[in-house]
Amino acid sequence: MTHEIPIGLQLFSVRHDLDRDLQGTLQAVADMGYEGVEFFGFPSHPAGELRDLLDECKLACCGWHTPFELVQDDKLEETIAFNRELGNKYIIVPGIPPELRRSRTDWLKLAEFFNGLSKKLSPYGMVTGYHNHHVEFAPLDGEQPWDTFFGNTEKQIVMQLDLGNAMLGGANVVSILEKYPGRATTIHLKPYSFEAGKNNPHVGFRPPIGEDDVPWPDVFRLCKSGGTEWYIVEYESDAFSPLQAVEKCLEGLKEVQASARG
Repeated sequence: MTHEIPIGLQLFSVRHDLDRDLQGTLQAVADMGYEGVEFFGFPSHPAGELRDLLDECKLACCGWHTPFELVQDDKLEETIAFNRELGNKYIIVPGIPPELRRSRTDWLKLAEFFNGLSKKLSPYGMVTGYHNHHVEFAPLDGEQPWDTFFGNTEKQIVMQLDLGNAMLGGANVVSILEKYPGRATTIHLKPYSFEAGKNNPHVGFRPPIGEDDVPWPDVFRLCKSGGTEWYIVEYESDAFSPLQAVEKCLEGLKEVQASARG
């Protein structure tokens, strides 16, 4: 029997529910059938408290979208200690301040920084990675920043490809996964519909998984052959209430998985 890649949820999708009721929201996510959660932003709860809640809900931590500021040398020791206590090994940076990514040279400097960061995290069994929006696919000085970055970083640095964001940026997500095999250790399964977004590209995020234009069979195939450790669902439109949306996405994901298996 083929090993199924576990499915987690990026908690940014339900951030307002989380603010109102941390424990109840985590339990609701677990009850839907999600196996893990990925946190985001600056920590607002102690790591031990979060770990206890995850244990209670039987959820794994499949990552933290860690602000760039928190992986600088003056904060790194604290960040490592926090994530060790939480039980998280995926330190994923979800974006770079605009002033640090204005040219191809800037992206080469970022690649060098992440290579150094990876070496600092490695003794703790942790990895770092980068998560895209859409700007990474607009050429800078003759090359897409995505290629400048991942073409110059070590293979252990996670390519957390956000499918929907990449599609908004005009990228071919299948080609990316083929070009960088084994790099998508965790991947964001964010739906995107070209039809829905034909007049306003951002409306393309409204349809849930299963009603979108992501080439799911190819994504699943390349993730399985490439050693992906977590599928992470993210939905951030307003077509449905947040908890309803992420439940719809999980149901839709399981349907497209079943269809892809034939």
